[in-house]
Amino acid sequence: MPSDIRAWLNGHVNLETGPSSGVQGELRDSLGLPQRVAAPTLDRISYLVDLLGSPQTAYPVVHVTGTNGKTSTSRMTAALLAARGLSVGLYTSPHLQRVEERLAWNGQPIDDEGLDAVLSEIALVEDQLDELPSYFEILTAAAFTWFAEVAVDVAVVEVGLGGTWDATNVVDAAVAVVTNIGVDHVEYLGPTRHGIAKEKAGIIKDGSAVVLGETDPEITPVFFEGARPSSVVRREHDFGVRSNVMAHNGRLVTLYSSGRDYEDLFLPFHGAHQADNAACAVAAAEGFFGGEPFDPDVVQEALAGLELPGRLEIVGRHPLVILDGAHNAEGAKALRAALREEFPSDARTLVVGILREKEPHEMLEALGAVECERLVACSPPSLRALDAQRLADAAKNVGLPSGAVEIAETVPEAVARALAVTPEDGQVVVTGSLYTVGAARAVLVND
Repeated sequence: MPSDIRAWLNGHVNLETGPSSGVQGELRDSLGLPQRVAAPTLDRISYLVDLLGSPQTAYPVVHVTGTNGKTSTSRMTAALLAARGLSVGLYTSPHLQRVEERLAWNGQPIDDEGLDAVLSEIALVEDQLDELPSYFEILTAAAFTWFAEVAVDVAVVEVGLGGTWDATNVVDAAVAVVTNIGVDHVEYLGPTRHGIAKEKAGIIKDGSAVVLGETDPEITPVFFEGARPSSVVRREHDFGVRSNVMAHNGRLVTLYSSGRDYEDLFLPFHGAHQADNAACAVAAAEGFFGGEPFDPDVVQEALAGLELPGRLEIVGRHPLVILDGAHNAEGAKALRAALREEFPSDARTLVVGILREKEPHEMLEALGAVECERLVACSPPSLRALDAQRLADAAKNVGLPSGAVEIAETVPEAVARALAVTPEDGQVVVTGSLYTVGAARAVLVND
């Protein structure tokens, strides 16, 4: 077993951060690991969990995919199930600051020692694999193993990317949730919504209860082409949002599902889109109980105490500082709409760092960058980061004056510059990637 288990983990191919180069490549060289993992396949993760005793079969799973809102919906679903007295595991990705955030049990992340222990179990069997697993496959196996060891009643598992070929798809979902379908990760999933929908539909298995948040009639038939689900509920038909208005520090919403209205629920989150995520989560939790409605008080208790880090999260005042991990055009449009409705300002500074597979002009236009007083471009801490100069050039191309665009080498430097040039009655919005938000959060929030 490696003496430094975290170095061992970080030495594996990680598609989240990019190709095996730089520090990751050096780690792989020092550990004697090869530089590539072929894809797509479930062979590696399937063999790995088999060696670990198939822990993912020890409990039922609520499996969540979609283009946007996966993490929020997963967190809400886990909170709702826990409010019913269940022991609940939660697996999400990527993390904002620490890898331990990805694995949680009843709302609490795994501790350092616990993660090291379960990673060590995986390291002991790795040499029995014909091909080395990826970073994400190892963490997925770690989550499944830990949930079995602590004997959860149910696990809520967020898909990392797509569905069919995602490492999490070794589970047979008791409930399969699709939040929505947009165009993202085209380098892996293809350029069309229809193709992306087909990939995400892969999490639906025979006997799954399906919660379908996508409403486009041209897309929804894709989800009925493969497996034979036990039931299907559709947003705007069987569940959804009746009302959704601003409230102090959140939203006041009325949701409906399973023939019941959940009236005047307070959601302690900003952004009208979170009501749709909450509706999906309620439908998913009900689906786990065979469509049985929840007590409205239980729903309110579960959601009112929940936090969603990095999702329109306020982390500072004077100036107001908002973190949002919008990482694609649709997410950026949702952020822009939320800012217009809830946080209008004539003195807004955007801190933006995006990944290179995103089209910078499209992202900046979706964010409404031209409406802002200034923009500080930076590169997120990822090997996939878009060069800050290219982002700054794009900002000028979409209409920002040259004097309103600055470049910072790192996210912390960009945040410091934004705070220095923004008046106390203005606001700083950090966005473009969860990696950007995580790096900003590390210097702005003391958890």
